[in-house]
Amino acid sequence: MLAMRVFRPLILACSALLATSTGAGNFSFAAEASTQTEATSLTTPKQRLDTLFADLKKERDPDKARELSNQIRMEWQDSGSATVNLLMQWADKAISDNKQPAALDILDQVIALAPNYVEGWNRRATLHYTMGNYRKSMADINRVLSIEPRHFGALAGMAAILGASGKDELAMRAWEQFLDIYPADRKAQEQLGELAEKLAGSKT
Repeated sequence: MLAMRVFRPLILACSALLATSTGAGNFSFAAEASTQTEATSLTTPKQRLDTLFADLKKERDPDKARELSNQIRMEWQDSGSATVNLLMQWADKAISDNKQPAALDILDQVIALAPNYVEGWNRRATLHYTMGNYRKSMADINRVLSIEPRHFGALAGMAAILGASGKDELAMRAWEQFLDIYPADRKAQEQLGELAEKLAGSKT
């Protein structure tokens, strides 16, 4: 419940402030292949994720942390439904073939079939982002975080959109939340440092 209380103000603020958005850099929430750890032997996906997130929060070695983050992405990727997993493969193929409208249609089906499947929303958020639909991307990011407040990929996307929209303070808060979950990520550390310097300079 504490995590949700922390994220909710940021999500609501982003929804209110992003009436318009301008260009933003590329980012990806896609799952990556990874090696397995002892966490995969646990009984339920929730137990595995909780263990992986606990390990990720404590890990300070960037390479080891990346392995943990990849395993978390793999856990998110599996919907538990063969049909939904197949639709996600089709969506990925459509995206790789530069058929974004078809991919959106497929992801709409994924979300209709599995509204609590976090990667369905996350993949559509990424696609909207790459298509320049930043308001729609933010709406899907908000849904991702309502299902899984620890989704560091969605937080990175939120920070990128906010930064491109000139909402530097909110972008910095998003990176802070990211690093609270995934403290060893160097790119996030750099982004936070740059925003902190920028905001400090604007106040002098």
